[in-house]
Parts: sequence; structure tokens; C-alpha cells
Amino acid sequence: MIKLRSALFSAISLLATVIYSLICLVFFSFLPFKQRFAAVVTLNRIVLWLARVICGVKCEVEGLENLPTSGSYVVLANHQSEWETFYLQLMISPLCTVLKKELLKIPFFGWGLALLNPIAIDRAERSGAMKQILKQGKARLKEGTPVLIFPQGTRVKVGEIGRFNKGGAMLACSAKVPVVPIVHNGGSHWPSKTYLKNPGTIQVKVGRPIETEGKTVDEVHQLSKGWLEQGMRGLGQIPETASEENKKAAQ
Repeated sequence: MIKLRSALFSAISLLATVIYSLICLVFFSFLPFKQRFAAVVTLNRIVLWLARVICGVKCEVEGLENLPTSGSYVVLANHQSEWETFYLQLMISPLCTVLKKELLKIPFFGWGLALLNPIAIDRAERSGAMKQILKQGKARLKEGTPVLIFPQGTRVKVGEIGRFNKGGAMLACSAKVPVVPIVHNGGSHWPSKTYLKNPGTIQVKVGRPIETEGKTVDEVHQLSKGWLEQGMRGLGQIPETASEENKKAAQ
């Protein structure tokens, strides 16, 4: 039954993506950014609604009160699947996401994604990518748009930690804005690299803002990484005692 429901979800969500992306390009591309963002992420609502109705994938959030009500900030979240890329753009709106530029080349999906003004980087050019994140990220933050960065860089399987980079901490310290850490267990119900969706409730936890004033990049990085790792352990996403290999990879 899970395979059948997952296949049905994949077919309908793909069709919805094609149709709605074309609608966005024709009718919404000339709107001001905030209105355009709100219109485009309606597709996110459709996809998550389909996942809930067809596959039984729900969501519960703890700590929404920790999201700043004024001013911009950098969001750091663990990366396990496509689910969080859909959901976080609804929870924090508008939102600028740092992503790999290859995503913008995907027909229909990428065309709609480009309308959200992401920071599209070439991960093969690490030095150039970091300069781009700092330059464009500070510009977005100055405009009042929070910036989302996945410090692990790529999707990491449940049970693994991955390597946390300092880009988010560097941007936050450079722009003098706080970091808001967010952890979830999306990979348990919406695993990466498979069409299967496991029914259940995805847990999301929003941490208290980590102020950057008076702190070094390393201090902000360690505080945010520590909170994310602790949150992942609390949600059963990594072992209580990580393997030596994972510990070294996370440093």
C-alpha cells in the first residue's frame, strides 16, 4: 500500500508542479518579490497537502515562538530530504534559500524555483561560493529577508551526521544578525533518493536565536552545530554516541 500511495503522490505532484510552474511564469513573474514569493510557494502547500492526504505524512512544530518577529536572521537546518525545502519556505515567508545552481536547470520545478530569488551557488567552487553567499546573503538580510542555509551542504541519510560548514555562521557574524537553528526528522518519513513516503508525523523543533554580537565565527558555529546535533539525537536521527568517523566528519 505504501508503494501504491507513494507512486500516486509522485505522479500527481509532478503534474501539479508542471502546471503550476507554467502558471507562475506567465502570471506571477512580474510581481514584486513578496507577492511573487507568496504566490509561487502555493505549490509547496499543494505538495505537502498531497503528501498528507495520500501518504499520511503530517507535521508538528515546537518552538515557533522562537522565530524573531522583527529583523532578519540566518536559519540553519539539518538537511535530509526534499520535505524541508518545501516546508521551511512556508514556515518562514519570504525566505531566501542557499542552494546548488543545478536545481534551477530542472525543467518546470527549477524555473519556478528561480522566481524565489535563491542564492544559487556552484559547490565545486568553494571559495567563490562563499564569497557569493556573503555578498548576496548580506544583501538579502539587509532587505529584511531571512536566509536559509543547510550547513551539512547536501542531504544526509538518517543515522549520519555529515560535515557542518561554517558558511552560515560567517554570514550571520558578518551581517551582525542572529542564527535560528531548526531541526527535524523529515528523512524518516520522506527519505531521500526514493519515491517511497512513510506515513507518520514529522517533528520540527525551532531553537532560540543565537546572538552573534560579541562572538567569533567559531563560537557561533560550535553553538549552532551543537544544538543541531543534540536536536537530531533527541529526534532519533543520529545515535546517542556517534561513531568516530561521524565525529571527525562533523568537525
